[in-house]
Amino acid sequence: QVQLVESGGGLVQAGGSLRLSCAASGRTFSSYAMGWFRQAPGKEREFVSAISWSGSITYYADSVKGRFTISRDNAENTVYLQMNSLKPEDTAVYYCAGYSTASVPSNKIGFWGQGTQVTVSS
Repeated sequence: QVQLVESGGGLVQAGGSLRLSCAASGRTFSSYAMGWFRQAPGKEREFVSAISWSGSITYYADSVKGRFTISRDNAENTVYLQMNSLKPEDTAVYYCAGYSTASVPSNKIGFWGQGTQVTVSS
């Protein structure tokens, strides 16, 4: 059974920073791509960022490019999302996703975390 557990969400003022973490267990973490998605109230879940198994390939949604950075530590089975220059429109529940592929881009998501709330006040 694969488990993805997010942490690091919270309340921050506009312009501030947060770092989300996603700890994975139950499979060979380093073999698979990982990603982050988010869902704001009343909206569909949307892609934020993804990283390949090695960390050499990364993708970002246009809305976060230049402000967010995805990274991973395969020795710690953890993927991170560093979020800088946060805006009120970044407010959402952020979900960690485990792909069933090694590289990105991909739409083959095998596992989801439970989500962590990020709230950005203006």
